[in-house]
Amino acid sequence: MKIAVLSDIHSNVYALDAVIHDIKKRGVDLMANLGDILYGPIAPRATYELLMAHEFVTICGNQDRQIFQATEDEIETNPTMEFILDDLGHEPLTWMKSLPFDRQLNDEVYFCHGTPTDDLIYLLEDVSQGFAALRPDKDIIGLLNGQDSKLICCGHTHTPRAVSLSSGQLIVNPGSVGLQAYTDDEPIIHSMENFTNHASYSIIERIASKWSVSNIKVPYDYQRAIHESKKRNRTDWMHFLSTGRRL
Repeated sequence: MKIAVLSDIHSNVYALDAVIHDIKKRGVDLMANLGDILYGPIAPRATYELLMAHEFVTICGNQDRQIFQATEDEIETNPTMEFILDDLGHEPLTWMKSLPFDRQLNDEVYFCHGTPTDDLIYLLEDVSQGFAALRPDKDIIGLLNGQDSKLICCGHTHTPRAVSLSSGQLIVNPGSVGLQAYTDDEPIIHSMENFTNHASYSIIERIASKWSVSNIKVPYDYQRAIHESKKRNRTDWMHFLSTGRRL
């Protein structure tokens, strides 16, 4: 089995298009999308339409929920959310609402966005110091909450990693297709940085009885994403997209 795993597209249709073209050259058996798909100031509807043109196993992310659960007050105070909802229309919202929280692909492979029980918690990273540090082995196993699949793929942190646990499990985060840095204030103020403007995804291949992992960095015309972000007055995204660094 050869799987292309991607996550955290964040409405960046230009990065997604480049990633899909790269995947098609690699002869994969399955493409998986781990959520946080359409939230962003770039091109939500176009991103949805591109995804619909290809076959993905897709799960829901926390910011997918944020879109379809947005209250009137949240929309009024968040111009980016207002743009997203205006751009998307009804059909993509219905689709997002139908997405599962997680997916047990088979006996060995499991997909989630954050952890198996919470899409807002980072599975692999501790950000208590304001930046991403790998959690201790026992803490990661605890957050798995009994999920014992040999291969677990997660997203949410935008940080590509492959982590082997003492339990014999392999955890893979493919990084982010569409946004290579960000700053958030939950659970505390922290930043994620990948120090590149390339799109990120992973190829995971079962060879004999073991899994081989390759994280792929794909160049794309990020200036087009910056141009769309500028239209929405998102200078923070313009910086994140161009540099892969925090402000």
